[in-house]
Amino acid sequence: MFQKILIATDGSEHSFRSTQYAVQLAEKFDGTIDIVYIVDGQTAKSDVLNSTDKYAIEKKRNEKINAVKQMVTDAQIECEAHILHGEPGPTIVDFANKHDFDCVIVGSRGLNKLQTMVLGSVSHKVAKRVECPVLIIK
Repeated sequence: MFQKILIATDGSEHSFRSTQYAVQLAEKFDGTIDIVYIVDGQTAKSDVLNSTDKYAIEKKRNEKINAVKQMVTDAQIECEAHILHGEPGPTIVDFANKHDFDCVIVGSRGLNKLQTMVLGSVSHKVAKRVECPVLIIK
């Protein structure tokens, strides 16, 4: 039923709670988990301005998903991590729809509260447009 699960993470507390639920589902249904971290334009610009080289940027981005990846691998669940570029909501939707996931799990709030107030939440955009069940974790 839920054998191919996608987790969207941004390093927030909500994404860690989302990971706990994803692990439980994967254990129950003998599933695999894919982890996505989205780099939007503002983050990319900030990373370039505040880093000395591209390896430091890559290391910083990998650190954002390492805690989530560690939680999944500690549970001995097969996982794959992806760092994608674009606006978070549409990028997650596009990735999820192209790779036929059984479930997408996202936190109800991420790190960017201003974007949530102005543009609407990423979780809302994902829930409206993805073609599989979406679990939003508070």
